[in-house]
Amino acid sequence: MDSDRPDFNRMIQAARQNKFQIVLCKSQSRFTRDMELVEKYIHGLFPIWGIRFIAVADNADTEVKGNKKARQINGLVNEWYLEDLSENVRMVFDLKRREGKYIGGFPIYGYQKDPADKNHIIPDPEAAEVVRQIFRWSLEGHGRQRIAHLLNQQGVPNPTRYKAERGWTCNHPVKNDFGLWNKTTIWRILRNEMYTGVMIQGRRKKVSYKSKVIVDTPEDQWYRVEGTHEAIIDRATFQAVQRGLHLRTKTDGSGEAHLLSGLVKCADCGSTMSKCSNGKQSYLRCKLYADSGKGKLCSRHSVRLDQLIDLVSDRIRCCVQTCYQLDAKDIQPQKDTRQEALKQERKALAAQLEKRSQALKALYLDKVAGIISEGQFMELNKSFLNEKSRLEQRLGTIDEELRNREQPRQQADLMEKARELLKLKPVPRELVVGLIDHIEIGEKHPATGQQNVSITWKF
Repeated sequence: MDSDRPDFNRMIQAARQNKFQIVLCKSQSRFTRDMELVEKYIHGLFPIWGIRFIAVADNADTEVKGNKKARQINGLVNEWYLEDLSENVRMVFDLKRREGKYIGGFPIYGYQKDPADKNHIIPDPEAAEVVRQIFRWSLEGHGRQRIAHLLNQQGVPNPTRYKAERGWTCNHPVKNDFGLWNKTTIWRILRNEMYTGVMIQGRRKKVSYKSKVIVDTPEDQWYRVEGTHEAIIDRATFQAVQRGLHLRTKTDGSGEAHLLSGLVKCADCGSTMSKCSNGKQSYLRCKLYADSGKGKLCSRHSVRLDQLIDLVSDRIRCCVQTCYQLDAKDIQPQKDTRQEALKQERKALAAQLEKRSQALKALYLDKVAGIISEGQFMELNKSFLNEKSRLEQRLGTIDEELRNREQPRQQADLMEKARELLKLKPVPRELVVGLIDHIEIGEKHPATGQQNVSITWKF
């Protein structure tokens, strides 16, 4: 914006102090293209300060009576040009986003710009390994605060400090925090799908070309392109981490979540079971009982944590071994012709959508150049936008069907991975979260002491 130009502000300050009497410009646009500034200074403050404004090419002179309307018209034309230019630049950026080209100035932590192509990103070996370690720790059940603590213990600099140490320009100032990690940074890394090779852009945007205000964009308006760059995290690992993050995994203060954290529910009230200890053994009990005090909103439903973990581990082993045998004998991977057809159609639709976008850009440039009239532009633009909307709706339908068809394959992959993970002792949290939706604990029978444990599986 013109009001941000240092020399412009220096000139305004000198005018306010009456250090000169005339502002002489080649054209009014050289002073500003912002109509708001035209009214504020040329027609508002300059006469008060005794400043005469002259624009030679526009024949604009504040000393000439009746010249104000011409200056205002010039101001409007200049602002329209600025608006058209901004829209044109935005269209070019949107086109690059649709093509999966990276247009940001600073790649996310773990990547760097490709020296051969500024619109392509490649893994930064050192930072990429830190990202992989963060995901591994999350799969092991470490909380965000615990992961940050582990990184700080090892002396790993946070992303801002890491960039500064390498002399990379960064849009975030380096604070006096000794380069320490925090749980917010860990959360952003664990939630960022770009680490799987998916280019996601357009999550935020400016309200307008005249404003610095940036607002969040609805997720359905993001630009999302698959396979644009090398993945640091594989899709299965990323999805497993997301399942873990969606669980309510409170820790006991050490930053560690127990194996079943967030999965165990009270069979009667449905609330999550909370962990407690008598100094020797750890137990889970109904949260409503723990929070109710004398009100007794629910009964204890108490169960020893170690015994429950052993029970669940045994059931997982039994379930996986049974399912894997069935998969190996009866479920053979077959080529999904419908899926292949959908992928081909999606590719063709994406190409058509790209052509429509390029046509819209060319149409707009024709309007700016005066090749077509405003009325012709509006009519053709409406037709192009309707067709573009139809293509986008069909693409959304195809994407939804492709996701649904991926589920059986993902289940088969999960069982294969589960078979490998069962070789580990104890059973890793990654496997528990991947297979179990929730566990319900009933109240102990007062006479027999028996207690019902029900497991709801994800498959």
